[in-house]
Amino acid sequence: MPDLKLDPIDLRILSEIQRDGRITKLALADRVGLSPTPCWVRLRRLEAAGIVTGYHARLALRQVTPFAMALVEVTLGSHRQADFDRFERVVRAEPGIVSCWSVGGGLDYVLRVVARDVDAYQRIIDRLLEGDAGIDRYFTYIVTRTVKDDAAMPLEALMEEPGGSVPS
Repeated sequence: MPDLKLDPIDLRILSEIQRDGRITKLALADRVGLSPTPCWVRLRRLEAAGIVTGYHARLALRQVTPFAMALVEVTLGSHRQADFDRFERVVRAEPGIVSCWSVGGGLDYVLRVVARDVDAYQRIIDRLLEGDAGIDRYFTYIVTRTVKDDAAMPLEALMEEPGGSVPS
């Protein structure tokens, strides 16, 4: 939990800007039940605290260009901190890898890779393998259809107390 104490109005502000990052100050204030200036001050405080990290447009990528998306499970050959650091450095430098999560369990990372087609995806993997990223094994899952891909986090559900109420 961040050092900043969030109240229900802060949570409403966060929920609203997740749904619409281009919302006007006036509309945001109206939706959360504040006048514009206090609402704006709260939003700036949330940004300054690093809780709001950016504003982004979601694209209907298929309307722009064809592409292939793959989820990739990765296990490294060695598990020293330097090995993790090296792999993560290589991943950050590869534009086609759009998400990377370090995970617990039987593997080390899960990647989301976007490429023009499956051949372009394989070239990305080949660069990782040839670039000494430390990969021992990888498993690829080609995404055939997106069922759900929400960018907004379910704040209300995450903030619920065990009894079902949101802290005030």
